[in-house]
Amino acid sequence: MRTTVGIIGAGPAGLLLARLLHNAGIDSVVLESRDRAYVEQRQRAGILEQGTVDVLREAGAAERMDREGIPHDGIELRFDRRRHRVDFPALTGGRSVMVYAQTEVCKDLIALQLAEGGPLLFEAEALAVEGAETESPSVRFRHEGREDVLDCDYVVACDGSWGVGRKAVPADVSQVFERTYPFGWLGILADVAPSHDELVYARHDRGFALLSMRSPSVTRAYLQVPEGTNADDWSDEEIWDELDHRLETADGWKLERGPITSKSVTPMRSYVHEPMRHGRLFLAGDAAHIVPPTGAKGLNLAVGDVVTFARALTHRHRTGSTERLDAYSETCLRRVWQAERFSYAMTTMLHRAPDATPFDDRVQRARLDRITASRAAETDLAEGYTGFLLD
Repeated sequence: MRTTVGIIGAGPAGLLLARLLHNAGIDSVVLESRDRAYVEQRQRAGILEQGTVDVLREAGAAERMDREGIPHDGIELRFDRRRHRVDFPALTGGRSVMVYAQTEVCKDLIALQLAEGGPLLFEAEALAVEGAETESPSVRFRHEGREDVLDCDYVVACDGSWGVGRKAVPADVSQVFERTYPFGWLGILADVAPSHDELVYARHDRGFALLSMRSPSVTRAYLQVPEGTNADDWSDEEIWDELDHRLETADGWKLERGPITSKSVTPMRSYVHEPMRHGRLFLAGDAAHIVPPTGAKGLNLAVGDVVTFARALTHRHRTGSTERLDAYSETCLRRVWQAERFSYAMTTMLHRAPDATPFDDRVQRARLDRITASRAAETDLAEGYTGFLLD
């Protein structure tokens, strides 16, 4: 089998890349180790930055998002029982975000790829990337019980932090930067209408809490919990009681409760692999970087990566110049490190570390006070949350 671009992974990054290349008249093949049902059901991020929304619209993949997604013009910060709304459009020249789950993005892109695009092979496990330093790299994979080889001009690894893509970059050219946080997020989905019409980020002495949503009838919420926590150790009543404590305000705001349909714990980690390119192998999304979910950056960073690659390859086809492909890693990493900075700042401002001192607590409150009192500080938050513009 031969194609121009071999894409490993049918998450939102790989699927969007296939769509962008199809629209540019460049052929690709997508290899996904899981079956279609798994890809369309796995729960992931649900906040789309302005740039991601714009890209999906330009790609012709936004019809259902525009119909069912929930536009958000701000977030609310809570601390010391106080409330402060951050108005995104007023601070960013009109930018906002969209609540639309990653599972739904994948469903939309899969449907488009199967109807209009190149091959999308489910249950096709990538075994190795070979010849990355040559002009004809290949992906060895297993599909329908037999091994095969996908010959390519380029390989883009969108196969996550444990995939074969990153492993194909030699250790002697790799640099890894990471931080593991001593807490995680206990996340729930509940069949109850959201108690607030925008996301609420709460700093509390008992730990961080986030009130979010999946739809007008489904609440998504998170609690900071110690690293290694088992979600099953928390009863539904304990979860709602703790959310009540951490989200409490002085004006009598009320949290609505309902049946919890799922709960899980997400670890918190920051990770960057440099470079994001080796020869004709390009890393995208979690294969190259991970951010803690506090800043809602993971999915959006992956989108930025594949947009950068698609634009660079289109430029190569139109002009013959490899300048933009050669600059892929440097271009992406500028945006990645800004997102890492923002996510780290949000995480350390809102979460209480297990060894936090009274001094640490006061600094957190001072950072939050600064945002509520300074338009410049509030603008920095709003610009970071709604997204760093693509180069």
